[in-house]
Amino acid sequence: MKKKESITINMLRHSAAHIMAAAVVEIFPDAKIAIGPPIENGFYYDFDKIKPFTDSDLLNIEIKMRDIISRDYKFIRLVIPKDEIIKEFKSKNEKYKIEIISKIEDSEISIYKFGNFMDLCKGPHINSTGELKYFKLLSVASAYWQGDSTKKQLQRIYGTAFFSEQELNNYLINIEEIKKRDHRKLGKELDLFSINEIMGSGLVLWHPNGTILRNVIENYWKNLHIKNGYNLVFTPHIASEKIFKISGHTENYSDNMYSSIKIDKNPYRIKPMNCPMHLMIYKTKLHSYKELPIKYAELATVYRFERSGVLQGLLRTRGFTQDDGHIIVTPDQLEKEISKVFVMAIDCLKIFGFYNYKIFFSTRPKKKYIGEIAYWEKAEKSLENALKNAGYFYNIDEGGGAFYGPKIDIKIEDVLGRLWQCSTIQFDFNLPSKFDITFINSLGKKNRPYMIHRALLGSLERFIAILLEHYSGILPFWLSPIQVVLINIDNRQYGYCQKLHQELQKNDIRIVFDGSNEKIGYKIRKYSSQKIPYIIVVGDKEKNDKSISVRIRGNKNLVNMSIDKFISIAKIRNLPGCD
Repeated sequence: MKKKESITINMLRHSAAHIMAAAVVEIFPDAKIAIGPPIENGFYYDFDKIKPFTDSDLLNIEIKMRDIISRDYKFIRLVIPKDEIIKEFKSKNEKYKIEIISKIEDSEISIYKFGNFMDLCKGPHINSTGELKYFKLLSVASAYWQGDSTKKQLQRIYGTAFFSEQELNNYLINIEEIKKRDHRKLGKELDLFSINEIMGSGLVLWHPNGTILRNVIENYWKNLHIKNGYNLVFTPHIASEKIFKISGHTENYSDNMYSSIKIDKNPYRIKPMNCPMHLMIYKTKLHSYKELPIKYAELATVYRFERSGVLQGLLRTRGFTQDDGHIIVTPDQLEKEISKVFVMAIDCLKIFGFYNYKIFFSTRPKKKYIGEIAYWEKAEKSLENALKNAGYFYNIDEGGGAFYGPKIDIKIEDVLGRLWQCSTIQFDFNLPSKFDITFINSLGKKNRPYMIHRALLGSLERFIAILLEHYSGILPFWLSPIQVVLINIDNRQYGYCQKLHQELQKNDIRIVFDGSNEKIGYKIRKYSSQKIPYIIVVGDKEKNDKSISVRIRGNKNLVNMSIDKFISIAKIRNLPGCD
């Protein structure tokens, strides 16, 4: 179908959602319709239906949609008195539509109709059902009505639609690639982590391999921060509710916090943030302007309440390790320190193999904000100058800052072109005032410092999920939990392999020696499927020559070399970012 100038992709997908709903109602008259908007890559519609939709149901719904499309019904917009439309939906027992209408204050309601199907909608839509040609229903998921976990759980059918068959096919190919790269699937294959209902939804169990991966990332992160003048700190997982009242979290963030627990008859909370604790460390003594900037950094596990419907492997959890840092600066140091953080964030992301970014600069909200406009202007200028000095293109999100300060967000682009939010540099007018933190200026008087929140990786769990999907589980050598597997052809090489194993371990290479009696072909297939970077094969020839045969990941051929040469190659590749 040739794209018409008057038809946008959102109009096409919104219309596809209505056509899908009409098809569902024709096939399943007992199904009640809720809402069905277009979304970034397609559309969905929520239904209240007793029996779950199956894969064969989706196929039948697609067939019915094509039938409706072939009838080429016109999309007709009508504006009807509110009481009449309520009466109409009551006759069909469409309780969700009635609930929506009851919250609309207008006396007249906009609807769209085609054939016998009618839905609440402001539009716009395509001209007729026949204009939808290239679409596909993708999956079924659960969704609470209006996103409220206290309300009924509905069934959500996802689909997509495009203007051309080529666009649709490209998208479906991409979807299959995304499925192959799903970090939950890779996490199981590589034995990295698990999440189960007995342990608790949204809580991650890190297996030995996953813990090695975490440790490698954490060690790099710690060394990077020490080199950049940060003081590493460690704070408790729980704290008195008093501190969160001071910070304002209990007032403004309570929906994301877990309920208080009583300790010595006083209320305590599991921490959702680290910033109050870092400020309490700062307040333990007086600070001179000569000491600033003071930089605190912590890899701290925090806990936030997330509804079960939004939990998604490592991408959305209830307990996660936050790559957290806070910089306390004098007003004169603000711009320089923001520039340093921005460069540090970009350099860090490059080490992990991310080179493409979209950068967003969010400014003062139009209405609700704290602090004087002059301070906002200074902070915004400092953030924007940091971006300009770094030479990166950025998008301005007017009014998109938090009420307590402007911010910079860095979104990385993965190998499939998907954007992921990672690094954030956030100015804060709020907490320095709430915690009454000060420094002694050059005149011996107390001044209020500025404060920068910043994260380079964001959540460590989420970042590992992004890494796994970006690399499809084929992690760079320096990040691979197991870097080398050593296998012998038979028992005659066992003693030589033991010595090789010890030699490689001494050189900080993460190696596993499999001296089992399994056939060599089975061993190679086993470890190849685990995406191990190197498989060293030792037979009589290698034993006699004091050499090794190396099978490189993705290559079926064996390369013979000395153990010293292999160690020198491994040492270079084991440096962060050198793969």
